[in-house]
Amino acid sequence: MSTTSAWTSVPHDPPSQRDWATRARYAPSDFITLLWRERFLMLGIFLVIASVGIAFSMTLKKNYTAESSLFVRLGQEYVYEPRAGDAGRGAVPDVDQVIQSEAEILGSGELRERVIRKLGFAEVFPSQATKYAAATPEGKRKLISLGRDSIAKHLKIETAPDNSIIRLSYQNEAPDRAEKVLNTLLEEYLTYRRRLLIGGDDRVLQRQKDIFEQKLQETDTSYQSFLTTNDIGDFSAQKATLTQLQTQVEQQKYSIEAQLQDRTARLAAVESELARTPAETVLYRDADTTAAAKLNQLKLDREGLLSRYRSDASPVRDIDAQIAQLEKGMAAGRTSGEGARRSGPNPIWQTLQTSRNDLIAEVAALRVSEATAGQQVADVNQRLLRLAELEPQFNQLSRDRDVLSSNVRDFTVKEQQDEAQRRMSSESSDNIRIVQRAVAPSQGKSLQKPILALTILFAAFTAACAGLVRMFLRPGLQTPASAARTLNLPVLASAGYKP
Repeated sequence: MSTTSAWTSVPHDPPSQRDWATRARYAPSDFITLLWRERFLMLGIFLVIASVGIAFSMTLKKNYTAESSLFVRLGQEYVYEPRAGDAGRGAVPDVDQVIQSEAEILGSGELRERVIRKLGFAEVFPSQATKYAAATPEGKRKLISLGRDSIAKHLKIETAPDNSIIRLSYQNEAPDRAEKVLNTLLEEYLTYRRRLLIGGDDRVLQRQKDIFEQKLQETDTSYQSFLTTNDIGDFSAQKATLTQLQTQVEQQKYSIEAQLQDRTARLAAVESELARTPAETVLYRDADTTAAAKLNQLKLDREGLLSRYRSDASPVRDIDAQIAQLEKGMAAGRTSGEGARRSGPNPIWQTLQTSRNDLIAEVAALRVSEATAGQQVADVNQRLLRLAELEPQFNQLSRDRDVLSSNVRDFTVKEQQDEAQRRMSSESSDNIRIVQRAVAPSQGKSLQKPILALTILFAAFTAACAGLVRMFLRPGLQTPASAARTLNLPVLASAGYKP
């Protein structure tokens, strides 16, 4: 190699002007020549960085990943059941919301801590078993907290939209430990989610029911005191009875008034007729039957004469003349006369007098009945008015009592349903199915090769950068071609390179 730095330097020029005049210009071919000159520096840097990267990659161990999956669908615990009322009853989330909720439960720190406590800290983290055994209670809590974070770092939970499958994977240095931790996580998840979603022995409904029962007892006491104070057995029945009795009494009163008017009118008519009727009258009169008897006797005598004489005989004609004359007299009424006659009390007057007495008695009785019915109507109306005054208070007590009874009944039903739901949910999780349990992986993965490749690339890049920096920091013009381009002058000769 040769240099022209001695020929191109102008010592008497100012420094700034000299630096500007000798600023080197390089071509791609110059870089290869100049970098080859720095090959020992670049090789040293490359070897140092590569050695450190290789040493670090050799310390990395293989990690084994255990995998499992869950099938999640909508369950009873996601159906909204209001504590009170029916607003929103039966509302359910969509499948994606359910999946995200279950994924959050799977990734919760409480669940990871339950796994550590069930398996034991030494089983999950054998490298820190001695430290954990010698630690104080506060130190153990800190180690468990760090263990929760470590599990979270190696636990992977994957979900996809419109997909009911949740995929889980756990990475550990030991395949058996990875399998055990992931399967324990699934078992604890099934138990923890039931306690979280369904709840344990939740006594909220019981306490609320006890409150309503106490209020109901107080209301019942007030209700019974109200009935006793006002001498009421059954308010509704008594009101209905009084209403019905009022109708009956009023109908009876109207009937009595109608009867009284009828009897009064009949009494007036009877008294008027009685005033025109005589007290005495002819009871019977005997009739005079002498002419009729004589006529009959003459007819009998004529029949007797006909048995001895002919019809034109003189005796027969004489008797026929007598009979004709008698009949003529009877027809003219000359033969009738008054017989015996008898007088006495008039029966019609007596009947009218009896009717009058009966009607007077009936009118008097009806007047008494009318007064009694009027008093009964007044009493029934008074009692109804009293019940009407008490009805608002009774309705308030009855309404409170009915509402509290309904609340106690509803909360009793809800409490039993909630208890049954907790029992059924604690025994099974039908909406969560383990599609695949974790098994110990047979092949592990390591970052040795990727780290080796990255280390070599980084070492080569660093060495090249160091060579370029060293090349640009050398003074003067390093090659004849660079000197010719920089000074825009031909280079006629060059001396050999000497360090």
